[in-house]
Amino acid sequence: MTTLAERLHQPGLIVAPGVYDMVSARLADAAGFDALYMTGFGVVASHLGLPDAGLATYTDMVGRVRQIAEGTATPLIADGDTGYGGLLNVDHTVRGYEAAGAQAIQIEDQEFPKRCGHTPGRRVVPLADAARKVKVAAEARSSKDFLIVARTDARTAHGLDEALRRGEAFLEAGADILFIESPESVEEMERIGRTFGVPLLANMVEGGRTPLLGRAELEALGYKLAIFPVAGLLAAAGTLRALYAHLKATGSSRDWDGALYPFTDFVRMIGFERVWAFERSHPEEPS
Repeated sequence: MTTLAERLHQPGLIVAPGVYDMVSARLADAAGFDALYMTGFGVVASHLGLPDAGLATYTDMVGRVRQIAEGTATPLIADGDTGYGGLLNVDHTVRGYEAAGAQAIQIEDQEFPKRCGHTPGRRVVPLADAARKVKVAAEARSSKDFLIVARTDARTAHGLDEALRRGEAFLEAGADILFIESPESVEEMERIGRTFGVPLLANMVEGGRTPLLGRAELEALGYKLAIFPVAGLLAAAGTLRALYAHLKATGSSRDWDGALYPFTDFVRMIGFERVWAFERSHPEEPS
């Protein structure tokens, strides 16, 4: 399997779907993507039933990183929020995510508690403090192939000029991939692409602040990586809502006309074939 660091130097846009639990991760893994993106928004929603508002801890998140990385073969990019504290916390977080099996970590410049990047109320720390976090993150990794994705949320509150200034500082501090969050037009995205000659990440959020673009458009604008953090989560939630409404109304799933993953395929996908093989090889002796 090609590593994410290797794939960055190959032609073409890297499309990374958002994964938030082992079902979404295994389905995305089997689909043949170049990378997966462990979404903080999705993990916090699915694992804790809470908004992505600084409520999840490092322990909550690193456990999910390990679980997903061990259960998939595709390179994993993992959301590390603000690093869960100060500089020592950033150091600890980077080491922990790398040891857990991720191939890249995303670190952002928001104040604590952070907010989802496409919601209001985000505030960023001073530029010097943010750059120090990126520098610590770059120094903490044991391998240069473990990539640092540096994200700035400055665009919404401080404008695009400030966001670009922070991007330059993050590159000087050792970032491998730049994530200028929430540009609000194609023109702004084009300016970001003209400004930097390094791998750029586009955050494609359905219903978010940034235009939702296609592969060719993103490549033409200069982006190398596109994450779709909530597409799978929103699709699953939409299907569940419709199915549950049908069950409530009719008392049965028999006449449901929506798409259901075939049960026999699901039990194989989740790993029952190994259980069956093990049980054949190691039958339980009667007590």
